[in-house]
Amino acid sequence: MRLSSIYKSCSFVLMNSTAHLKTSLVISTYNWKEALELVLKSVLKQKVMPFEIVIADDGSKDDTKDLIERYKSKFKIPLHHVWQKDEGFRKSMIINKAVTKAQGDYIIQVDGDCMMHPSFIKDHLRYARQGVYLSGSRVTIKESQLEALFKEQNTRLHVLSKGIKKRGRALHLPLLSTFYKESDGFNLKNRGCNMSFAKKDFIAVNGYNEDFEGWGREDSELGRRFHNYGLLNRRLKNIAIVYHIYHYEKPKDNLNDNHQMEVDAVKNKTVWCEHGIDKYLSE
Repeated sequence: MRLSSIYKSCSFVLMNSTAHLKTSLVISTYNWKEALELVLKSVLKQKVMPFEIVIADDGSKDDTKDLIERYKSKFKIPLHHVWQKDEGFRKSMIINKAVTKAQGDYIIQVDGDCMMHPSFIKDHLRYARQGVYLSGSRVTIKESQLEALFKEQNTRLHVLSKGIKKRGRALHLPLLSTFYKESDGFNLKNRGCNMSFAKKDFIAVNGYNEDFEGWGREDSELGRRFHNYGLLNRRLKNIAIVYHIYHYEKPKDNLNDNHQMEVDAVKNKTVWCEHGIDKYLSE
């Protein structure tokens, strides 16, 4: 029996009863403190705050550390900085380390170049529960808008804001989101810049696969193993909006190898990755 069937048949308390839910917001970053500052400012404007923030830092220089130290006094919640040495693109590894550090029962994951709508945390918690992983989309801020963005430090963007692409994704209409239901099919649009899951479910598949080095496919391969484990997925549309700050594409030297690992996860119905979060849990 698939785990999803077990989840459906058992009586689970929905995790979006947020009174007793500890939520950890995990933000991945690498050497772009200007973007990270805007992201942290957007956290400060959240209608519902997480229990804590954990910065997953893949080897940034000291100016990022200085920024995080400065922002600790601005938050009434813990702000942790988990750093590893810069040895190339190792996002899978640093997120595993950050989730190990996290004290929350539920993890909401974003990238350090994605500003959050004020209802972002609230929207994820609307449908948060064990046995389901959630994923949302992103609105792209155009390159031509970057100078004004960093000068004005404006994090409150909306559907009519200048310089955004895929404007329809910026429509915040919570009522419409109710029409998108949980599914036991694979979610092709799962992206690490806007997703959430129960920490227990993440640990059950051994987290991110650290064989992924270089840009690409680490989040979709995780989604494959979530699916193979039996988790349901739910797309968050018209809610949980993030605004992605334009940047040049990262090198894709390892993309073919990374893609093959995702293909293998499908072919072999892989649930557990060999090199994952388990090594940090015993430390």
